[in-house]
Order: sequence, then structure tokens, then C-alpha cells
Amino acid sequence: MPPSDGVDVQEFPTAGAWGEWNPTEDSARPPRGKHRVANRRGGLARSSTVLGVGVIAAVGAGGMATAQGRPQVSISIPSLGSIGGSGEDPDEDTDEDTGDAASGPARDGSANGIIPRQTRGGEAGAPAGAGRAAAGFDAGEVLRHRILQQAESQQDAAATALKAEAERAAHEAAAGEARQQRAAADEAARAKAEETAKAREQAKAQEQAKAEAAARQAKAPAPGAAPSSTAGGYVLPTSAYTLTSHYGDSGSMWSSGMHTGLDFAAPTGTPVKAVHGGTVVSAGWSGAYGYRIVLQLPDGTEIWYCHLSSMSVTSGSVDTGETIGRVGATGNVTGAHLHLEVRTDGATRDPLTWLQSKGLNV
Repeated sequence: MPPSDGVDVQEFPTAGAWGEWNPTEDSARPPRGKHRVANRRGGLARSSTVLGVGVIAAVGAGGMATAQGRPQVSISIPSLGSIGGSGEDPDEDTDEDTGDAASGPARDGSANGIIPRQTRGGEAGAPAGAGRAAAGFDAGEVLRHRILQQAESQQDAAATALKAEAERAAHEAAAGEARQQRAAADEAARAKAEETAKAREQAKAQEQAKAEAAARQAKAPAPGAAPSSTAGGYVLPTSAYTLTSHYGDSGSMWSSGMHTGLDFAAPTGTPVKAVHGGTVVSAGWSGAYGYRIVLQLPDGTEIWYCHLSSMSVTSGSVDTGETIGRVGATGNVTGAHLHLEVRTDGATRDPLTWLQSKGLNV
């Protein structure tokens, strides 16, 4: 029977063909139909091409992230076991192509040695191969999309981390600047407070000095007036006197090497008075001081009256200006006089300055 239209008659090789084969365009054309070598990867060839494109895109994305100063992006490639269609056994197509010969002739007419032409589109044999190719193409697109999505998410995470680090550094810098400004403000406030306190103390000292000067001027006698023997509850210790030795004079006649009081030279028997009201705490003979009376004032100051010829009061309280003894020349002396000493907390001080501080003209 002649071959029907649309089918090719299989030409079996001759003996000469097994010895030498010179391929031509027709003879080198891949076989079709049932004797076609089955694709055991189920469209993996085309999927591998798409996978290579996805890997190149992912590596390019990682390179761009590195070129922009960001951390390198790690790429994880999913398992390829699921790529290649719906998970069918890759040998299943082969089994179908090399199935039982008994059932084949009844279905495709191979018993006559006629191989059906491979068709495209909606013809016989097209759905299985097209489905596998479409499945492989879809798997490659999914893989490429997954890799790009993973790279983008890692780039976004790196950018977020960099942004957070920059914000943290800016916050720390702002906090440090605020601390420095606070410290500078505190230092300025402290310096200003010290300056204000110093100015206040200086003003107070100036006011006090002015007040003391005014008080001294008010107590000072008018020019040509006689010296005052009384002032503010204080009186001079004697009258009709001449000052001979002052406080601090040096000489061999004093055992300490210096004069520790003020000498009022006056005739023997001249009255000696209490300069202020107080208490006589000691009276009697005192070696080089001769007869001595110690008068203690209310503030604790002691007034020593030395070289007396006689003592009128030897104990008890006395009033200001009361006669407590008389001028003499007892003890270590060269003539009649009153040796007056002023002691505060056991230490001597200049009697002349002390009397003048009480408003007395000596």
C-alpha cells in the first residue's frame, strides 16, 4: 500500500551504509515519532538556560550592592529536584515511546513500518512535549524571580541597617554636643555666680570701711580741742602723764628683749582708774612688774596695771573710771610710771592702738 499523505516512509539502511556514512541535511535530520530519543530531563535544558540567566542576574545584583559600598549579598539556590515539570518520572516518556509492540501497531500503524510525522500546535503528540517545555520554562522563571527577590530583600535589609547605624551615630553626636553645651552653660553660670559674689563682698567691704571712717571722724576731736579722757564708756587709765616707752620698743632692760606695754610717766601717787567696767581677778606683788592689778573686761580682755605704789581694789567688780590704785615705782623700773598692758587670749597687743580704737585720744 502506498504511504498516505503526511507520513514518512522509514528507509532501512543498506549494507553499504554500515560501512561508510556521508551525512547530508536530510540524513542528519533528527528522527521523529516513536524512535525519537526521549528527553529524560523533562524540559531541563530550557530551564537550565533560564536558571543561568537568573544566577547571572542575582550575581550582578550582588556585585552592584558591593559596588555601592553595601555588604555582599549571599545567594542561596533552591534544590533542582523539583525543576522539570510536574514531578513525573523522566523515564515515563521513554516507556511510553518504547511500549508494547503489540498495542503500538493498532494505535499508530507502525506495523507497516510507517512512522507518524511529528506535529506541532494542536496535532497529535504535541500536548505532552509542549507541557513539559512550558513547565520547565515556568520553573526557571520562578527560580529567577525568587533569586532576584531574595537579592532585593537582602539589599533592603543592608540599607535599613546602614540607615539605622547612621541615625544612631547622629543621635549620639547630638547627645554629646548637648552635653558639651550644658557643661559650658554650667561653667559660665558658676563663673558668673563667683564674680557676682566677689563683687558683693567688695561692695560690702567698701561700705564697712566708709562706715568705720565716718565713725572715727565723728569721734575725732575738733582741731585745737583738749584731748578727751572718756569716750563710749571708756576712760584713760590716768591723767597728767607723759608717754615714755611704747609697745614694741627693744632694749636690754626688758627680759623679753622688747617692751610689751605702754608707759605713762606720772608723779608717784597719781590715781590709776579702771578704763572700763569689769572685774579685778588678780592683785598683788608680781616680781619685775612690782605691785600689779589685773582687770578683766566683759569681752575677756585683760588690762594689767603695773609698778603701782598702792592698790585700792584687790578683787570684785569695778565701774568705768573707778580708782583702783596709784602710780608708783615698784619692781624693775627707773622712775615712777604706770606700765599698762592689754592682753587678748593671753597675747599682748599695742595698748595705744587699743585705746584709740575705743575712741580715746591718748
